Amino acid sequence: MITSILRRVGLSEGEVRIYVALIDLGSVKLSIIQEKTGIERRNIYDILNKLIEKGLVSYTEENKKKSFQVTDPKKLISYLEEKKAHLQGIQEEVAKQLPILLEKFKSNKPTIRAEVFRGIEGIKAVWEDILNYPEMRWIGSGRYLPKKYPNFFIPWNKRRIENKVWWFNLMRQEIRSEIKHPLSLEKIRYLPEEFSGNPAVIGIYGNKVAQFLFGEYLFAFVIESKELADNYKRYHRYLWDKVAKP
Repeated sequence: MITSILRRVGLSEGEVRIYVALIDLGSVKLSIIQEKTGIERRNIYDILNKLIEKGLVSYTEENKKKSFQVTDPKKLISYLEEKKAHLQGIQEEVAKQLPILLEKFKSNKPTIRAEVFRGIEGIKAVWEDILNYPEMRWIGSGRYLPKKYPNFFIPWNKRRIENKVWWFNLMRQEIRSEIKHPLSLEKIRYLPEEFSGNPAVIGIYGNKVAQFLFGEYLFAFVIESKELADNYKRYHRYLWDKVAKP
């Protein structure tokens, strides 16, 4: 049933086989994926890169070896929303299968999880995940994504407000003149000029710390660790109370 839905979503046969394998296996190296799927090694990387670009798969790298895993299966819903005109009705079927996917996803989830996301679809996958948490704390925000991708941000921000997701935004000093007023459910303070530089931003939500690069290449590195997230929240609180200005 799941494979049939994934095909109707628009995934290729190879993408379906690898996605389903990763749902069953969790975070694994390429050799295990090859053993599970029977797909030739030279083709697996191409298929994985397509899934990564769609925001459906991410990878971690340790000791120069990559491990691949699916992103939160809820990304299938947002992926469908972008293709709604061509895939009406499939979203409801994915939603019905979502509990099964989530159960397998959670059963294979490590205590400390790290994921790499590339391109705009990868960034969108992280931002969709943000909507599952009551607040987001930013360090070094420059309104990069809202300015560069307004067609994505405007409806996304509407859903953020509907979900009552608060933003506590430590923004870069150089964009103070651009900000006429905060967004709904947003509080803003401005960091000193010393914090300005490359378009790199840190976001803390739930037990996750996301490092974004909004330069020529879009990139996000997300670590899920309660200890790390707690430390970054303390760092954010110190900057908010002692360093940043209204």
